[in-house]
Amino acid sequence: MQACAPAVEAPPATVAAGRLRCMQNLALSRRSLLHVLAWLVAALAASTLAGAFALGRARAGLREDAAVQARADAQALASTLEKVETLPFVVALHPLVEQGLRMPDERARVEALDRYLADVQRRARVAAVYVVEPSGLTIAASNWDTPQSFVGNNYRFRPYMSDALAGGTGRFYGIGATTGEPGYFLAQPVRTAGDSEGRVLGVVVIKVDLLEVERSWPPADEEAVALSDAHGVLFLANVPPWRYRSLAPLDDAARRRIEATQQYAGRDVTRLVAPDRRWRLDDRVAQPVGVLGWQLVRFPSAAPAHRIAVAAAAIAGLATAVAGLAAFALAQRRRHARAAAAARQALVTASAQLEARIAERTGELTRANVDLAQRLADVHDAERLLRETQTELIQAGKLGMLGQMAAGVTHELNQPLTALQVFADNAVAFLDRGNADAARQNLRHIADAAGRMGVLVSQLKTFARKSDGAPGPVDLARAIDNAARLVRNDFERAGAALQIQVVRPAIVTGDAIRIEQVLINLVRNALDAVRPCAVRRVSVTLDAADRATLRIADTGLGLSPQARAHLFEPFFTTKPSGAGLGLGLAISSSIVQAMGGTLAAEDNPGGGAVFVLSLPLQEFPKP
Repeated sequence: MQACAPAVEAPPATVAAGRLRCMQNLALSRRSLLHVLAWLVAALAASTLAGAFALGRARAGLREDAAVQARADAQALASTLEKVETLPFVVALHPLVEQGLRMPDERARVEALDRYLADVQRRARVAAVYVVEPSGLTIAASNWDTPQSFVGNNYRFRPYMSDALAGGTGRFYGIGATTGEPGYFLAQPVRTAGDSEGRVLGVVVIKVDLLEVERSWPPADEEAVALSDAHGVLFLANVPPWRYRSLAPLDDAARRRIEATQQYAGRDVTRLVAPDRRWRLDDRVAQPVGVLGWQLVRFPSAAPAHRIAVAAAAIAGLATAVAGLAAFALAQRRRHARAAAAARQALVTASAQLEARIAERTGELTRANVDLAQRLADVHDAERLLRETQTELIQAGKLGMLGQMAAGVTHELNQPLTALQVFADNAVAFLDRGNADAARQNLRHIADAAGRMGVLVSQLKTFARKSDGAPGPVDLARAIDNAARLVRNDFERAGAALQIQVVRPAIVTGDAIRIEQVLINLVRNALDAVRPCAVRRVSVTLDAADRATLRIADTGLGLSPQARAHLFEPFFTTKPSGAGLGLGLAISSSIVQAMGGTLAAEDNPGGGAVFVLSLPLQEFPKP
């Protein structure tokens, strides 16, 4: 700035001009200062607005990404829970479970049950498997030989016990009352074998460790993930201090229920009010999991949003600065060009960083979708293998049945073969004598015998072929007639009578070949039952009202209570060793259940046993 007073004496005009320039420079300096201040205020305002806008958009984007990942994680967790859903039901079907509940004082049976449960626990890779009486007392457990054995402990206070004893499926998550280790408990009732409506003898419980699910979540530095129960209590979290904290205050009813069930082993559940500053409770996203009201909650990290907001604020401030400099320094074009180039470069760099971040998130989502698709494919493969195994087992049972009928079928074919030979010899003799009419009559007899053989062979081929499993209309009267033809010779050889009565015909939806397989198996079992008796009679009665009902009654010795209790179990048989594998009734029951029917055994009032087969009638569309 120039001096306001001349250093030496000057003419009055010069002094006036100097004073005028001094005033002009002073006014220019003031305007420049105001321009700079206005530019700074504008830059600060633009930076603040841009940062706030970018922060809001970034947080919204992170919440969307978290929601997508939460859905994938929830589906993965649901798949994990579904894999063990049927395990307690399968364990409850084992004979050792029912025997242990009926005879808990027989130590040998209980020890055998302990070893079986330990083997199931090891193979299924679950935390524990145990069997509980209706009183809540544990009689056998997979950890029976460990210091923390469940045997002898009473768990009647757990909700899964009351649910299972009521006949349903018990589900519960909590901290173990014996081990102090948390887990997911799944319980199924144990019923009398072969009677789905029988009384509940006890409960089979499995405990699943879900900490492996927690360990599969990303590190807490990237994103906080937690699993909450129906009350909003976080029982799994990759941020350890968050465990057993609630997202909202618990009401008195929820606290009383948690205390009564000892769900969290007496821990004081307090509200999560001050999480780490890297996360905001308002940014959380939740996805429901399972049937217990669980929520998989993700808290996106605020750090990426803050970085984006800082970058956006810097970009906005820099853009404002560039605009201010351009308006303020029009004369300094070269300097302005360098500043503008620097601003554009900074903008490109920030944009590239943002695009890279978006590409990274997209890649993570793609990999998660691929992983989920693979898991779904594995589940479908397992279902297909189960169906194929069941089909092969049914086919094996059918071929085994054909093997048992081989002698009767051979005799059935030998009669017409012998007749063919005799009629053929007679025809040759009559032709030699010139008696064409007698030879023609013998040829007709040969054609009739060949026709009967063709019918029998056709029935055998139809019965032996592998069924495609496609359901269709089945005439039960015709199925009974086909089955009777295949076993007729066995009845003749045994001197037994097979009586068939069709009170009302019935059409059902199912597989004709498999229905015939069930009928042949039941009729042959009835024939085996009457062989040692003086009166050998088997009757098959078909009637139809609301459902189609087939009754196969015999005049045998009947069924003992012990045999009836295990009648439909695989590999159980009352026949002598080598006379059967004990799979016929188990396969027959499986086939009937697949068609929506039932198969049960009763006492015959006149002596012997009655097997009752019930199937739903086919529903035809109304005109």
